[in-house]
Amino acid sequence: MNRAGPESCRWHAFADERALQQAALETILAVAARAIRQRGRFHLVLAGGNTPREVYRGLGAARSDWSAWHIYFGDERCLAPDAAARNSRMAAAVWLDRVPIPATQRHPIPGELGALQAARSYAETLRPVGDFDLVLLGLGEDGHTASLFPGHEWGTAPGSPDTLAVFDAPKPPPQRVSLSAARLGRARRVLFLVSGESKHGAVAKWRAGEDIPARAIVPAAGVDVLVASALLMPLVV
Repeated sequence: MNRAGPESCRWHAFADERALQQAALETILAVAARAIRQRGRFHLVLAGGNTPREVYRGLGAARSDWSAWHIYFGDERCLAPDAAARNSRMAAAVWLDRVPIPATQRHPIPGELGALQAARSYAETLRPVGDFDLVLLGLGEDGHTASLFPGHEWGTAPGSPDTLAVFDAPKPPPQRVSLSAARLGRARRVLFLVSGESKHGAVAKWRAGEDIPARAIVPAAGVDVLVASALLMPLVV
């Protein structure tokens, strides 16, 4: 089974988190402009977490042809729509509610329906969507990305569904919905944003070729990893 090891990853190191976030912001806007120029639309998959939060805040102050943006989510927690821990709520609060992206082009995962029904519903939402233009992902301390956790189903096999219902996530809440690794890899560009001292071990495992969920995302063009430079150095204990 294919995995995105060092040979298919482009690692981009940044001295601090602010520089990493600025590079991510500039990349998103550049990819959007190119997609809109070439195809008239931009299909973007969002990640949750603290690092993307500041990137989204920057997008809220940016200029773009927002009418051409189509927003999707890589995963979601099965909580009420207005719960602060929802990825869709965070993105709306710091960015999406501040720009004129048409409501019909914002596609939150309906996690409030419960994992199984929400996964089925979102699979229908994704059915007419081809390759994403850009997928944003993070990296957890255990190597997880989106809500694809070690020891769980990642959806890597040929014919895997686009969405996965998660009932026993090792982090709360236990019920979640995640796009499968196969669907996340159907993208013209995949960008990981990785910062925070706690990610040191996960980065080391990835670069050593260990089988962690992040390595299961294998777009044809490979992946770009924007990473704090300190995480590429040997851990001193």
